[in-house]
Amino acid sequence: MSDNGGLEAAPTILDTDDDGPAAVTLDGPMLDELMEFGDVRSVAAGDVLYQAGADVPAFIVVLEGEVEIIRQDNSGEEVVARHGQGRFLGELNLYTGQRTYLTARVSKPGRLLAIDLETFRRLIDTRPDFSDTVFKAFVARRELLRTGAGAGAIRIIGSRYSPEAMALRAFANRYRLPHTWIDLEDIDDPPVYLAGIGVRPPDVPVVVTPTALLRHPTPGRFAEHLGLTYRPVPGYISDLVVVGTGPAGLSAAVYGASEGLDTVSLDAVAAGGQAGASSRVENYVGFPNGISGEDLVARAAIQAIRLGARLNAPCEVAGLRDENGFHVLVLADGSEISSRAVIIASGAHYRRLEVDDLERFEGAGVYYAATDLEARECRGSRVIVVGGGNSAGQAAIYMAQEAGPVSLVVRRGDLAATMSQYLITRIEADDRIDVLTHTEVRALAGDTHLEQVTLENNQTGQRRTVPSQGLFCLIGAVPATGWLGGSVALDRSGFVLTDRAVADDVAASSAFGARDPLPFETSALGVFAAGDVRHGSVKRVAAAVGEGSSAVRSVYEYLATHT
Repeated sequence: MSDNGGLEAAPTILDTDDDGPAAVTLDGPMLDELMEFGDVRSVAAGDVLYQAGADVPAFIVVLEGEVEIIRQDNSGEEVVARHGQGRFLGELNLYTGQRTYLTARVSKPGRLLAIDLETFRRLIDTRPDFSDTVFKAFVARRELLRTGAGAGAIRIIGSRYSPEAMALRAFANRYRLPHTWIDLEDIDDPPVYLAGIGVRPPDVPVVVTPTALLRHPTPGRFAEHLGLTYRPVPGYISDLVVVGTGPAGLSAAVYGASEGLDTVSLDAVAAGGQAGASSRVENYVGFPNGISGEDLVARAAIQAIRLGARLNAPCEVAGLRDENGFHVLVLADGSEISSRAVIIASGAHYRRLEVDDLERFEGAGVYYAATDLEARECRGSRVIVVGGGNSAGQAAIYMAQEAGPVSLVVRRGDLAATMSQYLITRIEADDRIDVLTHTEVRALAGDTHLEQVTLENNQTGQRRTVPSQGLFCLIGAVPATGWLGGSVALDRSGFVLTDRAVADDVAASSAFGARDPLPFETSALGVFAAGDVRHGSVKRVAAAVGEGSSAVRSVYEYLATHT
């Protein structure tokens, strides 16, 4: 009936006597060093240090006594963790700015050290030993919350056949939010169950948090409620804004922050891009056994956050303009961000099939990502993967292992021209995968969810209808550049032109003066592009990571001469 970011809940509690990185205790010398940066105060049993739904107040260390971390709901409260002497409170939300979804209450009187967040972040930047200790604990605690009692603090309730519910679950999984998924298809009497929490069937999907019940929320509204979206600060000007958080964008955020640039990253959906939707990346250097795209981008996102970058999603950018020597990014909600430099890493979107009723089944049987979330919805059914590239090959192999038999539908005569040989070899050796060449999808059918797919041989015209609850559309991509308008030069296909591809008359204009465009610089001075969105880029994860880091080198060079 439920999942917690893909894992079942367990009665895990982080206690004062526990071992491991989540329960680390600060030693005497480190505590002595911290004392000069915060305020010491006495607390009594029952004092509430922060309430669920509030902004993060401070970095708090227990000097004496004990603090309980509590999950509260209509049925009562449950202790998630206890922190005694030398332990500190908090988890990754102290980095991300996410509002707390648990309550901290003093269970034994004593004294606390409270360090304001600005000072805490300065300590993180300047004291590596302290930073390593705290960050490892925060990451470990987030995983404990995702798999333990803390996951019950946020509940997503809906039908597995609802595209809206699927979008909410995908967002929560991408962000690794502690949450519990409750599938109404597994409830004996859904109306009665929903009435018990104060909603009716037309209200679903709903998200229940400690402070609100959200009816039909979009991922954007969900993120806004949690404090994860961008919050404008009047007069604020960043050094670098990165638009998009796929491999190129995350790499740019990591390197931008590590170079000391005030870096903000924005993404219309969530961290990961197409790579984050990949079931497995097997040719990325340093991971001989492969790594899921979700894990790869999650690690990169955590790394960027740790170095000081601010990642915000869903946060859609709707436009870009130049104003008084700065670049102004206009968000879909009308707010604006000014920056000295911009890296466009908005990537590309998978093309959509040209078949009737496609929109009706998107998120309800038709998918554009092949992760554990989608695999669970297709388990026991034949899966159809459409496409001849590496993403389609990876999806076919993964779904054959996790869901059911797979038909790999390819409109060409073979895979050799579009897919890496290591994937072709594995597909040919897997009896669970049937490769259908010269084949295209012609029709979809089903009631509330995809049930049948009609395939046609494009040479003979012969059609057949096969039962399937999952069709994965991975048929190439189009650049996500519609938001740019005419702010930078694009090629005929909509990809961003950079450096040597920029027209000679633009490069020779007064805007660039006597210099050529820098590597990865677009036709707009101080605006760069990296990854799949860039004209001429190599569509591989490793190449995108390299481009993101290299683009930051050009940003640094640009800022050295234009500030």
